[in-house]
Amino acid sequence: MKIKERFSDQDLQRIKTAVKDAENSISGEIVPVIVERSGQYMTANYKAGIMGGSLAFILMIILDRYIISDYSNTLFYDPVFIFFVVILGGLVGGLLPNFVEALKRQLVGQVQLDQVTRQRAETAFLEEEVFNTKHRTGIMIFISFFEHEVIVMADRGISKVVEQKQWDKIVADLVGQIRAGKIVEGLEAGIKRCGEILLEKGFHKADDDVNELSDDLRID
Repeated sequence: MKIKERFSDQDLQRIKTAVKDAENSISGEIVPVIVERSGQYMTANYKAGIMGGSLAFILMIILDRYIISDYSNTLFYDPVFIFFVVILGGLVGGLLPNFVEALKRQLVGQVQLDQVTRQRAETAFLEEEVFNTKHRTGIMIFISFFEHEVIVMADRGISKVVEQKQWDKIVADLVGQIRAGKIVEGLEAGIKRCGEILLEKGFHKADDDVNELSDDLRID
């Protein structure tokens, strides 16, 4: 299922309303961003290809040593035949991560997933111009589906007065909601909490405040 198909028009409107309501009484902008994946991770395909080719070669050895007893089967001992079997194993292995996302994540490793997701979030922060507010009071809630990761990123006007553990709590709650299949409810709650934190820190809406960034959910 494509990422845009996960959200109905009603879902999108609910998220937009949540952003609008949260911003009604604060001097800040909340920007929800969702991407299908943060990277392509071709290294997983390369690793799987090497593993597939190696497995095919090991299988040939096992067949030779313990199963095949008819030594008249000259094709099995043909180096060209063995080469093509290994290549085929490598091709099958290399393609497998494209169809089994859990395998791809496993081959990539959590460290690289975290690094790539963070880089993609930073790029989105710039692309969506979350930094482009009068008092540098933008907050981005970033969700990357493939990596199963959520990042809350605040501009310097907010980050200098809000402790990281408060964003971490929002992330943990949202991750729990996503795992329960309640992403819209999770986003609504996360957006609301962001607004509450800004109120607690004194970012009250001024008379001359305007809506500087769109309230819509960004989907890529």
